[in-house]
Amino acid sequence: MVQVRRDSGCVAATLCGPDGNRINAAMATTLMELAQEVEDDESIKLFAVRGSGGAFCRGFDHDVDPQLVETLAALAKPTVALIDGDTLDEGLELAMALDIRAAAAQAHFGLCQLSQGILPHFGGTQRLPRLIGGAEALRMILTGAVIDGHQAMALGLVTYLAETPDQFAVVAAQLIGSITSRGTIAARLVKEAVVKGFDMTLGQGIRLEEDLYALLQTTEDRAEGVRSFLEKRKPLFKGV
Repeated sequence: MVQVRRDSGCVAATLCGPDGNRINAAMATTLMELAQEVEDDESIKLFAVRGSGGAFCRGFDHDVDPQLVETLAALAKPTVALIDGDTLDEGLELAMALDIRAAAAQAHFGLCQLSQGILPHFGGTQRLPRLIGGAEALRMILTGAVIDGHQAMALGLVTYLAETPDQFAVVAAQLIGSITSRGTIAARLVKEAVVKGFDMTLGQGIRLEEDLYALLQTTEDRAEGVRSFLEKRKPLFKGV
């Protein structure tokens, strides 16, 4: 129930489960195994997750491994969520754990667990306010408000928005192509700098950036970037 496509440095997982692609234990295991493959294979530059049948993911079954979302969040390489349908409850918690979210205007987003007498427990109470602010996060969680793609874009929950299915396909392809065409190591170090910088002072973050930049200068990818610039050609990054 997870279709996997590997193409041009991107591993794309498409959720194909019942009831709006609710993730069950077997699907969760597949996603975590894919995450390990992405982490270990230097030829892979990006991990993408999308849904099928007009939904992204409407939640998790009760027996899903609690480490699923944090496993995806911990990936060192860039990750994207391609959202063209309902993204609810744990499905939204999963999407927020990925680095970038691209959405169709007709998609819907919500954390509605309070209606079941439970609270979001895959990081939703922490990631949503970091993305859209505390007041808006509390409004969505406490009232169970479900927002559409336009509202999600205005709040900063998503960073790319497409009005039609055809436009969404173009946006998704352009986003994947844009990331996979960049230096693999540089992209990984940028993600490390941004993610770790949230928990640092500005001075500490700048020192981390300087250290990572110095590390990058020792790589073959950096040398290839210089060569390709001087030779006026497209760089051929190998992730080393």
